[in-house]
Amino acid sequence: MARTDVHREMKEMFGEVIGFVDLIPDQFIDAEWELIKGVQFGETLIPNKYKELMGLAVSAATRCRFCALFHTESARLFGATDDEIEEAMHYTKLVIGWSTYINGMQVDYDEFKAQVDRVVDHVKATAAA
Repeated sequence: MARTDVHREMKEMFGEVIGFVDLIPDQFIDAEWELIKGVQFGETLIPNKYKELMGLAVSAATRCRFCALFHTESARLFGATDDEIEEAMHYTKLVIGWSTYINGMQVDYDEFKAQVDRVVDHVKATAAA
């Protein structure tokens, strides 16, 4: 697909051409647009609201204000409430905090994995009872 076709489709979808798309080299524009349409905005196994909340979590963790703005507004467009957005950010903070801590403390990975496996087995057994 030529850049002009991507522009046309993007304008139909969003009302305008998003500026950063023109930074993509010609040889990759078709592939990138197909990913955006298919993975980000297409109907996939993960509902779009949840994909956008995941995108917001990644954006917050990487401290990208451009992506944080985009994924916040996209999550809202797909039905996320302010409370859901806040919860997603609180959960992101929790995961990032523990990741930083256990990595910094150099927790033994194999020991940690064995413990996670035991916890999963216990929860499954409890649920089955």
